[in-house]
Amino acid sequence: MIKLHGMPLSNYYNVVKAIMLEKEIPFEEVNVKPNQESEYLSKSPMGKVPCMETTAGFLTETSVMLEYIEDLCVGESLYPTDAFNKAKCRELLRYLELYIELPARRLYGDVFFGRPASDAEKATVKKLLEKGFSALDRIAKFEPYFAGAELTYVDFYAFFGLSPVFGVCKKVWKWDAMNEISGIKPLFDLMNERDSVSQVKADQASNT
Repeated sequence: MIKLHGMPLSNYYNVVKAIMLEKEIPFEEVNVKPNQESEYLSKSPMGKVPCMETTAGFLTETSVMLEYIEDLCVGESLYPTDAFNKAKCRELLRYLELYIELPARRLYGDVFFGRPASDAEKATVKKLLEKGFSALDRIAKFEPYFAGAELTYVDFYAFFGLSPVFGVCKKVWKWDAMNEISGIKPLFDLMNERDSVSQVKADQASNT
């Protein structure tokens, strides 16, 4: 059985967990925080979460785990069937990661852990996020899902990945970023109706 190492407060952990629940893949949760202990580094070389333990060995990086889950061919695929639209999903995943979640992460210490960031850092991050959200708005479809009419990996990644980003925007700049892209709020409403998402959110709430 697959073991998912990590913690419910990690948005990346919750992406993988929700998708495994959605696909009804049996797995065991191993609660661990990011750390630099040698025992954990032997599983996750950067000490990050999540980390996935399979019968063949350990996997790290969320996008790699999603590809592994897809290649298991369990349940319905969460990718389009044609090559181009599948590539567009991967493109959206990269935009969400590189141009939105990664810049916002620079202020997570300020917003969530009480480590103040400078005004210059906040201004830099805001510019990056404005550019990232504008780019995302150009390539997202919201018909009603991110990549089109069908639910894909992108929707889970966006739901859990963007939630802390919106928290940063609201707290640092009183910026209601969620409503700047017209399709995001309806998408989040759809995702909140899924049993897999509800379970992950409940587990997250019980661990805060």
